[in-house]
Amino acid sequence: MFENSRYRWRETCFVLFDAKKRPTLQHVVKALTALKKRYELTDQNADENGLVDSLSVISPNDFAALDICYTEGEEVLEQCGTLVEEFKKLGFEGEPPVPWPQIKKYDGRFDVLHFEQIPDEEDDSSDEMLDPATLLAVMEALTKLTGGVAVDPQSGTFLNDV
Repeated sequence: MFENSRYRWRETCFVLFDAKKRPTLQHVVKALTALKKRYELTDQNADENGLVDSLSVISPNDFAALDICYTEGEEVLEQCGTLVEEFKKLGFEGEPPVPWPQIKKYDGRFDVLHFEQIPDEEDDSSDEMLDPATLLAVMEALTKLTGGVAVDPQSGTFLNDV
């Protein structure tokens, strides 16, 4: 997990998908470096087959960092079912990016923890603000790699094609 005292956690979003479509670390790194050359990718971890386990993305220009961790199995299936029911109760309008029954079957998940850089006390530039561009771009890239859906559970919204 991302540990840097200059950053504080803001939110956690998810990319939900079929675990069979879990990408390799190499594919994730390639997709993210293609987004923006200024991203710093650190703490890259893969399993014995080269499939992504976790990595961190730092975007100094956006005053943001992301910690991306992979989870699969029964816990994810339960969460997907719960999220679908919560979205429906909240009166989600329109169609989800993929059909509800398909989302309920997703058994793979990327947890994307979004961190904001805390300004230095000596720093006079208090105008520096967190830009969500890094979060949105990375979520979109992960969604395209997996064919899944990007979810912000706090707001009850899908982040696909935002």
